[in-house]
Amino acid sequence: MADKVIATNIGALRKKYGAAGWQSIAKAVRKLVAADRRRGLSTRLVAIDDPKTMKALGGKAVGSVLNCRQNKEAVDAVCAALEPDYLLILGAIDVVPHQDLHNPAYQAGDDDDRFAYGDLPYASDAPYSREPERFVGPTRVVSRLPDLPGAKTPALLLKLLQTATSWTSRPRNDPEEYFALSAKEWRRSTELSVSNVFGGRASVLLSPKAGPRFTARQFGTPTHFINCHGGESDPAFYGQDGRRYPEALTSATTAGLVSKGTTAAVECCYGGQLYAADALGLDQPICLSYLAQGAYGFLGSTTIAYGPAEGNGAADILTQQFLLFVLEGASLGRAALMARQAYVAQTGQMDPMDLKTLAQFCLYGDPSVTPVRAETSTEIPKGTDRHQTERLGRQERRAKLTQTGQQLQESKPTAGRRDARARVSPAIRRVLDGLAREAGVAKDDGFVAFRVDPKRRSRAGKAAAGADRYHVLVASPEGAAKKNPPVNRVAVVAKQLGGRIVAYRVYYSH
Repeated sequence: MADKVIATNIGALRKKYGAAGWQSIAKAVRKLVAADRRRGLSTRLVAIDDPKTMKALGGKAVGSVLNCRQNKEAVDAVCAALEPDYLLILGAIDVVPHQDLHNPAYQAGDDDDRFAYGDLPYASDAPYSREPERFVGPTRVVSRLPDLPGAKTPALLLKLLQTATSWTSRPRNDPEEYFALSAKEWRRSTELSVSNVFGGRASVLLSPKAGPRFTARQFGTPTHFINCHGGESDPAFYGQDGRRYPEALTSATTAGLVSKGTTAAVECCYGGQLYAADALGLDQPICLSYLAQGAYGFLGSTTIAYGPAEGNGAADILTQQFLLFVLEGASLGRAALMARQAYVAQTGQMDPMDLKTLAQFCLYGDPSVTPVRAETSTEIPKGTDRHQTERLGRQERRAKLTQTGQQLQESKPTAGRRDARARVSPAIRRVLDGLAREAGVAKDDGFVAFRVDPKRRSRAGKAAAGADRYHVLVASPEGAAKKNPPVNRVAVVAKQLGGRIVAYRVYYSH
């Protein structure tokens, strides 16, 4: 048994950095294990590629580094045997890969992502699958401490391990200081998100005119919320004003400004993508720039993310929930798990865009790090083992979260499968064409129908009320180039009940 498991592929790290590089990583891990021990955590390093280790844990060793099934099954075996409260994946996607879940939106037009890459399946005890609907009930506290794909030296990973070793909690500020940055086009949505998280009147910097350079006073706050455009393998985030997309933030302009202990929630497309910067001749991803400077946690999307221009939905909800739980005193990993569960719970049904959103967001940083101290009135009696008391409380929370995840998996209706046999009546077609025109995209791009898998049942055994199917269209706005620095897509999601469209949502790529 272990309170925390650090799972990695030692063979991959040796191949990447050589024997000396691995030894430096192993030394840093031992320091982290010792620091965790002082914090009351029993931490164990597990090599998921070692046959002897995995046999002892009832699993099979990973034989092919990038084989998603082998990695998922190895992690499942480790978690089943050791039942850790925290699972930390050590290394980038060339050490332990993201899982390649199918992206339902890929079938619906111009969404470029065939897969929604991420660590969601590692956070679930459901068996290996590439279908995101299999993982709408996550149960595990999981995060990743990534290095740079294709890196030649372990310098970055050693920095991140040092941060995980030396972290300390802070009290919550009143009022909480924060950095909020948004594309000008999404001002109303971002202001609503910021008010929901921090309370009071929102203070949001808008691009244009803000950025890409900021002062230490602006950027040095402990909590960051960013809602801008992003691009694939791109070390920049972008603002928007009409068809203008100026740089809002770059990896280079963050240098020297991120305060140790920062927690960031980022809605931008590809904001959490781990690309091989050195091989591409690019600056490192912004997420790694944050972590290299001592940020405790970074929640971001590996692929195209979506949200509305006004109001909140999709990526807005998940990122908000994460920050709210962090500010309430949850560890980074628990905050991410509760945010995922809250996101699933607040939807009546998981439509294709919901499924992609859940699958694509990843947490980087040590899951046991608690950036903000929880306010509690519970006192531990004298003579009581404080660490054991904390362990029991943590295990009670994990049991409750496991139960919640299992209930969501068993009951949440999903719409991740294309309904190839769907017949669209002329009346519904007219409504869909009107929604496309209203969203500023060409109607002839065509909606794709997705059937709903009904799981929820009433006490009488009947399926609960809900949509029969969803119609989804993803397209570039009329007059916009499909290949521009930031991704520019519009997604229209229409809900059909019986023979009528009863609701719809319009999302924009972030």
